[in-house]
Amino acid sequence: MSIYSRPLHSNDQASIPPIIRLLGEFDRYSRNSDHRTSRHINSFTPKFDLKEVSDAFELYGELPGVDQKDVDIEFTDASTLTIKGRVERKFSESSKVTNQENPVSITKSKTTTNNTTEKFWVMERSIGDFSRSFVFPVRIEQDTVRASMKNGILSVFVPKATKQEGRKIMIQ
Repeated sequence: MSIYSRPLHSNDQASIPPIIRLLGEFDRYSRNSDHRTSRHINSFTPKFDLKEVSDAFELYGELPGVDQKDVDIEFTDASTLTIKGRVERKFSESSKVTNQENPVSITKSKTTTNNTTEKFWVMERSIGDFSRSFVFPVRIEQDTVRASMKNGILSVFVPKATKQEGRKIMIQ
């Protein structure tokens, strides 16, 4: 698998069907217009499962690498739960990829300069701000909502409010 993407066009435009050329032009246009209108605002939408059980709703969200201190859960109104936060990637010497089973030694015959900089060729992991809102179709008990995070999965338990029974008012 190559980490370089192949161009959609070449110098021989006659061999490419017109629809492919059109799609390539659209892709180049949309990439250029995105750079002009946004200032590299990184945001993403984490994936969640929402399950309804008899007395509650259960949410399970994928937030790999996110510390629970970077996640906020709040009610914006009586039936809307918002989960938001920020993902930052920090790279240190200890997080670099190593192959401890089969160590390999590489020697170079040329000398290199000390002015080497690291450059990412591909960055596919989501970083930046995220926010998800869930509107529940029934009343919920906001005071008894529980949340936990384990192995990058955020679990939120949202109990449904018990139905209030009608009561009769006596006229005096």
